[in-house]
Amino acid sequence: MERLLNHKSQINNQMARYGVKFGIYKDGEFLERLFPFDPIPRKITAPDYEKLEKGLIQRVTALNAFLNDIYNNKKILVDKIIPEEFIYRSPGYLSACENFSPEKKIHSHISGIDLVLGKDGKWYILEDNLRIPSGASYPLIARSLCRKCSPDTFRNNEVVDNRNYGQLLKETFDNVNKGGINVIYTPGRFNAAYFEHSFLAEKSGAVLAEFDDLFVENNTLYYKSSKGPVRVGAIYRRISDEFLDPLTFRSDSLIGIPGIMMAYRAGNVAILNAPGNGVADDKGIYYFVPKMIRYYLDEEPILDNAPTYLPFYKEDLNYTLENFDKLVIKDVAEAGGYGVVFARELTKARKEEFIEKIKKEPRRFIAQEVIDFEDLPIVEGGETVDRKADLRAFVLAGRKTKLWPSGLTRFSRNPDSFVVNSSQGGGFKDTWIMSH
Repeated sequence: MERLLNHKSQINNQMARYGVKFGIYKDGEFLERLFPFDPIPRKITAPDYEKLEKGLIQRVTALNAFLNDIYNNKKILVDKIIPEEFIYRSPGYLSACENFSPEKKIHSHISGIDLVLGKDGKWYILEDNLRIPSGASYPLIARSLCRKCSPDTFRNNEVVDNRNYGQLLKETFDNVNKGGINVIYTPGRFNAAYFEHSFLAEKSGAVLAEFDDLFVENNTLYYKSSKGPVRVGAIYRRISDEFLDPLTFRSDSLIGIPGIMMAYRAGNVAILNAPGNGVADDKGIYYFVPKMIRYYLDEEPILDNAPTYLPFYKEDLNYTLENFDKLVIKDVAEAGGYGVVFARELTKARKEEFIEKIKKEPRRFIAQEVIDFEDLPIVEGGETVDRKADLRAFVLAGRKTKLWPSGLTRFSRNPDSFVVNSSQGGGFKDTWIMSH
């Protein structure tokens, strides 16, 4: 392990050479930043991982059942488990996906579930990312570089191998493929996660393609190869719903594929993840996931949500206003660490303004208890210091739903911050699942 720690700079330099960066747009300008890697791994014991595996598979299974239901029979609305307003006012709900079930009724093929480990020893789910969750490539390449720098570390520690992600992704593709090649569809090098797109295409054996490499003819999607058009059977799109098809969504999209939604609805191509998944990872819908598990699976949730309140309900609104200073408030339409407000940090004037916003637009916000989650050691300036860290776990729904035995552990580089997102300046470390 000591040798691994001594190679921190070398590993980060190698990742910089490979282009392991995270891109963000700030003030209309595209900026590429290195995603700093810390060599001290997070370790998860085998019993802890077993509980996570069962709980996350349960959660994703329920979310897939919800998505198929909400775009078809809507039984969960008929039975008044979720108010209609939380569905039809969600920006992630797409009427273009009504009355359609994707291949094998799988909507979220690759789910990124964000968790924290509380200091009470319990794991808490913070968010469900079911649209285009990113981050699997970073622990993959980091582990590869660590193996090269310190092979003895992995001989002497019983760590589960994480190199099967590419195979799991291929199996997920193949499970729903409608006849043709597998494609990872990227908006191009100026996308925040372009490194990941190319890396995962290589690892899964899929073709990496941009919008002008693809076209639809007779409700069938084709890739323009050097030998002529090749049919596409499954496409892992790394582009937001609204830009996917200018004939169905935003007509001004210059990176979409005209007609892909018609090919999809005709059953001629599988889209991973399915359009319309945003209705399920809306932060307002998050509140209802434990109810979904009970409703669709007739099981008790294995993993807990963070204690959450919906100002939409009068009782929760009253609780939020009475306990405002000790809560974190989240805007349901924001992501990437944006729209997260710790009420205790607001000035008196800003607090009064925010409370009025909540009263006026209660559907727009959720309130959560601040979980005192674990600190993990990182190396900074030659010293070891503690920083807040979360975990993004990746669940792949193929022939069977599986949890990848790894994950993206993100940490805050700010000693006073609970926000760990890479877009907010955080770093990452490897996640070791211990075999014993």
